[in-house]
Amino acid sequence: MVSRREFLATLAAVSSAPGMTMRAASEAPLLEIARLAGLEFIHRNSGTSRKYLIETMGGGVALLDYNNDGLLDIFLVNSGHLDDPVKLPADFRRREPRYWNRLYRQSPDGSFTDVSEKAGLTGAGTNIYGMGVATGDYDNDGFTDIYVTGYPQNALYHNNGDGTFTDVTARAGVRGGGWSASTGFFDYDNDGKLDLFVTRYLDWDISHNILCGASFRTYCRPDSFGPVSSLLYHNNGDGTFTDVSVKSGIAAAKGKSLGIAFNDYDGDGLTDVFVANDRVEQFLWRNNGDGTFTNKAIEAGVALSDDGKAYSGMGVDFSDYDNDGRPDVLVTNLATEIYALYHNDGNGLFSYASLPTGLGAISSRSSGWGVGWQDFDNDGWKDLFVAQSHVIDNIERLDPGLRYEEPPLLARNVGGKLRHVPISGIGPAVGRGAAFGDLGRKGSVDVVMAVLGGAPVVFRSIRNKNHWLGIDLVGMRSNRDGFGAKVRANEQWAYASSAGSYLSANDKLLHFGLGTAREAQVEIRWPSGSHQVLEHVAADQVLKVREP
Repeated sequence: MVSRREFLATLAAVSSAPGMTMRAASEAPLLEIARLAGLEFIHRNSGTSRKYLIETMGGGVALLDYNNDGLLDIFLVNSGHLDDPVKLPADFRRREPRYWNRLYRQSPDGSFTDVSEKAGLTGAGTNIYGMGVATGDYDNDGFTDIYVTGYPQNALYHNNGDGTFTDVTARAGVRGGGWSASTGFFDYDNDGKLDLFVTRYLDWDISHNILCGASFRTYCRPDSFGPVSSLLYHNNGDGTFTDVSVKSGIAAAKGKSLGIAFNDYDGDGLTDVFVANDRVEQFLWRNNGDGTFTNKAIEAGVALSDDGKAYSGMGVDFSDYDNDGRPDVLVTNLATEIYALYHNDGNGLFSYASLPTGLGAISSRSSGWGVGWQDFDNDGWKDLFVAQSHVIDNIERLDPGLRYEEPPLLARNVGGKLRHVPISGIGPAVGRGAAFGDLGRKGSVDVVMAVLGGAPVVFRSIRNKNHWLGIDLVGMRSNRDGFGAKVRANEQWAYASSAGSYLSANDKLLHFGLGTAREAQVEIRWPSGSHQVLEHVAADQVLKVREP
């Protein structure tokens, strides 16, 4: 077997040879740039000469149907203002409209309207430098709620069901503290109520900012700051949450956590948690079923790269890329490290699959953030999208072979092997968060990519003759969203969740590409233990399924 070191040496030699390129042969396109009328947003991170680390790490995006009209809406997290240098106490100026978070409601004609102020989601009443977002119906009232992370605290917005939201952070007890990053709702104890996991990045405070770089300033490496534990909140069912970080064992391991995703990797019916860490070991929190978790990353083989080194984990996807029925793990990281793909071999063990799948060849000189396995061409195999850009805005001065701005990575999945597919019309950008969903409910998965300090980019799947099926779960004994359900359509499995990627929240609708099949057999294993099989389900529809 070729080692990672040998692979990188060979790759460097090949890529530098005259006339050679690492791009695969020409492929049919998968995605195209889309212009959405009314989507007018600029992410403002307020870059400074002091290089405060928070200014290069945002921002998140969520796709959700907040008003239950059947159309996906778009929520974008803004960061805020930073003085140069910051004057204490820090004022991120969230009261000013240009620093607001924004909610865009989709109309039947495909255009979008800014309803942020009317909805009460601007964040104007907070002093939070924004980062990420989670979506889920935490009180089972049939309307999707929103949780926003940032520094130095977070905010929970309850969906009132009338187009407005109420900030219930204080009452709910989920304010957090420090620098929070990715987050997600999930039901870890299968009691029918969504709990909340919040990653925190570093033991960092703006009043103790460190200046890094000798001849010129650069953003500090995470090694310059200490680790910190993540947060786990248990849903009490009365609109409040209890911090069970210590009781559950989550607080026992301190990390430098940026990405989070949920799945049941060992098939025991309990939701496990994968956390991407920056320059320290990755975490795989196995759910013990008694309210506690154990970090199994080392034993499972997902803590380090194939040569036993920590890397800059940022975004994560926790799903089955090769259709063997077991969820795999993909973690994005910085250039020269290779995106880490771990294949689930069963029995709680994973093997490093970045090289044999071709992922190493197409990611070795890139830096990735938001990520998702999605079947863009509906052929029955999940393709790969990664939002890309280096974390250091002057990286070319440190390494002329690297680039700060990069186009996103798109790769077609051909039977478990990856082939690079270019996206026409897209140039280099500072990609960060990415959210996935069927914007028009027309049977194809789209992407909204957040851009640091810029406007988001929307990618539409290019339609073809392949068939598809959307599954909209409605839990009864399980949580209303059905999060934690395992769903099979013909030979493919999916896991119900809106979490994953980086700082972002995906459409909760489960999408299956069916290829030439005109119908599907659907099997659902609900978190409550209910088992449901639907025969001869017609393709090319969104099917709402209520838990029996």
